[in-house]
Amino acid sequence: MSKVYNMGPSPHIRTAETVDKVMYDVIIALVPALLMAVYVFKTRALIVTAVSVIFCMLTELVFNKIRKVECTLHDGSAIVTGLLFAFVIPVGMSLQYVAIGAVVSIALGKMLFGGLGQNVFNPALVGRAFVQASWPVAITSFTLDGMAGATMLDAMKRGVPEILIREGNPYVQALIGQMGGCLGETSALALLIGGAYLIYKKQIDWKMPVIIIATVAVLTGIAGRDPLMHVLSGGLMLGAFFMATDMVTSPVTPKGKLIYAFGIGALIALIRMKGGYPEGTAFSILIMNGVTPLINRYTMPKKFGEVKADGKK
Repeated sequence: MSKVYNMGPSPHIRTAETVDKVMYDVIIALVPALLMAVYVFKTRALIVTAVSVIFCMLTELVFNKIRKVECTLHDGSAIVTGLLFAFVIPVGMSLQYVAIGAVVSIALGKMLFGGLGQNVFNPALVGRAFVQASWPVAITSFTLDGMAGATMLDAMKRGVPEILIREGNPYVQALIGQMGGCLGETSALALLIGGAYLIYKKQIDWKMPVIIIATVAVLTGIAGRDPLMHVLSGGLMLGAFFMATDMVTSPVTPKGKLIYAFGIGALIALIRMKGGYPEGTAFSILIMNGVTPLINRYTMPKKFGEVKADGKK
């Protein structure tokens, strides 16, 4: 007698991968950048990060209670949002602003859309955009070793002489992270290590961050700027590996991912060179997050057996 195979409704793909595993892989990948932040900015980096993570988790817990749904803190997504929000703000920012930004990240960036998997924009960047619109001075005030001054990108854009960088080769310092900037984005090396881990674990597609970084390098080089410093400084590495690759807010089609990545890289270069801000990674990713539904729509491959209006396949 032949075997009878039972088939349920689609989808039929089965995998051992879970949201928890993905999120905790991201947390592990962020550890090198966090350790470097603690080395450069001391215990203040831990305090800011802890406040951000705690308020993200509390906000998600409150929304779970309000919506009367099962607690989702175990999946690790609130921790990831808290880490990423802390990484994109100055270490000297007032803790009350950190707390408010963390609440906004989860409340407006995630839970009001319906929770994980339904948000249109990267939650951490929503929080950053809110803080930047509300307290622009607080989010553009950077320090290093107790000294206030300009970041490398600000110095390159405006010709400010007081650059927040320790003595030595500026390229080496930018690679290691011995320079002023947002808490978790100063060490390109630490972020590359974390990004390599995510690629190894197959949590992200290597082509997306490579296209973003290469686009910024090529466009700034064509414009006569310093492409290597543009790649090593600012939030480019953090955004390319950890934010642009967010599977919820990025395109699902292979062609769409390439368009999306190129768009982010082009916008970053444009804002850095021609915009009012020295950095444009956060806004570039948010803009392309908003375009993602259109990219998905127009890059979706033809369905098997699909018939066009004229009757042709």
